[in-house]
Amino acid sequence: MQVVILAGGLGTRLGKLTAALPKALVPVNGKPFLAHVLALLKGNDLGRILILHGHHGRKLEKAFGDGSRLGLQIAYRHDGPHLLGTGGALRNALQLLEDEFLVLYGDTYLDIDYAAVVQAFRASGRPALMTVLRNQGRWDTSNVIFREGKLLRYDKKNPVPEMDFIDYGLAALRREVVEERPAEHSIDLADLYSRLVGENRMAGFEVSHRFYEIGTPQGLAETERYLSARP
Repeated sequence: MQVVILAGGLGTRLGKLTAALPKALVPVNGKPFLAHVLALLKGNDLGRILILHGHHGRKLEKAFGDGSRLGLQIAYRHDGPHLLGTGGALRNALQLLEDEFLVLYGDTYLDIDYAAVVQAFRASGRPALMTVLRNQGRWDTSNVIFREGKLLRYDKKNPVPEMDFIDYGLAALRREVVEERPAEHSIDLADLYSRLVGENRMAGFEVSHRFYEIGTPQGLAETERYLSARP
C-alpha cells in the first residue's frame, strides 16, 4: 500500500534546529529522522512513499531523491506558497494518491505491525480507519471515545472526560474521502476525521505500543533514547 508522509510543518517548537531544516531532517542518532522512518516502513514491506512537504521541503528531495538507493520508490508534492493544513496537503496531491493509502506525520515514529492495520482497514468495509492508543492523558490530550472496537467520537478541539484513547497518528484512507473536500480551502485532517467518525465511515484499530515524536525537545530526546535501544 502507498504511504503518504505529511512533512509540511514549520517545526517552530524545535527552535534553531529547524531554522534552516524541515523537521524530518533533524539529526537523530547521526541520521536524518526521516531516514529512521523510511527504514521502518521498508521493514514492514511498504516501499511506495509520497512525501508532502512545505517548509524547506526541497531539502528533503535532495536528501532522499527518488528513494532508489534505499530500495524505495519516493515521490514528492510541494504544498505551494500557502499553508494548506494537513488535509489540504492531501487534497493538493490528489492526482498522486492511489485508491487507498496509509497516511502518517513526518515527525512521528510508529513502531507497530502495519500489515495488521492494512488488513483491518480492508476488512472493515469503510473508506477510512484510524489507529488509536489507550492514552489516558499520558502522552498528550486524549481525544477519542473507543468502545468495543468502535470509534464513537473523535474531537481534537473539544475533549471530554470520557475520552481515554488518542489518535495514534496513522490512518488508512480511500482516495474518495479526500476527493470529497473542496480544493480551494485549507483543511485540517482532524476536521475530516471528525466528520468521518460522525458519519460512521471510519473504523478504529487499537494499537498497544506508544508513539514517539520529535515535535518538541522532550519528544526528540525520548525518541533518540528509544531508537538507540532499538535493535
